[in-house]
Amino acid sequence: MLPLEKLDQITRRFEFLEARLSAGAPPGEIATLSREYSELKPVVAEIAAWNHARAEVEAAEAMLADPEMRGLAEEELARLKADLPDREQRLRLALLPRDAADARPAILEIRPGTGGEEAALFAADLLRMYQRHAEAQGWRFQLLDLAETELGGVREAVARIEGEGVFARLKYESGVHRVQRVPETEASGRIHTSAATVAVLPVAEEVEIDIPAADIRIDTMRASGAGGQHVNTTDSAVRITHLPTGIIVTSAEKSQHQNRANCMAVLRARLYDLERGRVDASRAADRRSQVGSGDRSERIRTYNFPQGRMTDHRINLTLYSLAQIMGGDLGEVIDALTAHDQAAKLAEMEA
Repeated sequence: MLPLEKLDQITRRFEFLEARLSAGAPPGEIATLSREYSELKPVVAEIAAWNHARAEVEAAEAMLADPEMRGLAEEELARLKADLPDREQRLRLALLPRDAADARPAILEIRPGTGGEEAALFAADLLRMYQRHAEAQGWRFQLLDLAETELGGVREAVARIEGEGVFARLKYESGVHRVQRVPETEASGRIHTSAATVAVLPVAEEVEIDIPAADIRIDTMRASGAGGQHVNTTDSAVRITHLPTGIIVTSAEKSQHQNRANCMAVLRARLYDLERGRVDASRAADRRSQVGSGDRSERIRTYNFPQGRMTDHRINLTLYSLAQIMGGDLGEVIDALTAHDQAAKLAEMEA
């Protein structure tokens, strides 16, 4: 049963915000009120659609009393009642608590795990996969830092991704990704297993994460990299160490000013993610059951190249379309993870 009193409260709050903004809210309140208004607008639209569907059902039921209209009413009533559960489900999903970070850009970090050079090569494959996915979605993909191996693998890659709903779509990617394939360097054709770690962090604003100057150490150095990547002859590369946590962030673009900005953005994202993790862990003891928990140590997915198979272990999803997935076609995987997470939250909300 849907909470009618809560639906009424949401609608009245939305109407208040609409009137407040139309009347000209104080400049200091406009951003906050507009954000809440935008968040409630799709929810109120689903409430209105559900109420309209219920009103149509009542009207069709009333027509049953008219002998001349009874046949038409029965036909219309069957159609309306068949549509009502879908309307109700869409409203339930709209009522789910929103992750405040869903609309934010994301910081993507990829590092090789076990497996030596093959793990670094797989990390490079993952970087290309996410870059192609971002391009297909019309998102902006900006590489902030890249350290490569001599064979073209990735020792560390950090990128910023901007666009509509970026973090909401990519937040399920955090964890350990395992690959099973025959490495290019393997002469005997033996299948190797290696891994890479992916972290997806929501971008934090300066006002949300205050980093005192006394808490950081900034070092400049010459950029360097395999095969001439990011190599220059000036001390433009920047490394920032956050002293209280020991977090180290680097950036090696051509501009030292831009590198500092990049490092601070990544550092804020990591500190914001730490705080989110602390709050979430204290809020829900059963977070491990949620696919969006973001546990970096959890093995979430296996990419089996000989079988052309990808398996997501969190939801027991297996797809035999590995080539398309590695080419950036992650839609089916992300949709399945989102649906699973929504179902778990619905069950929790209705328990």
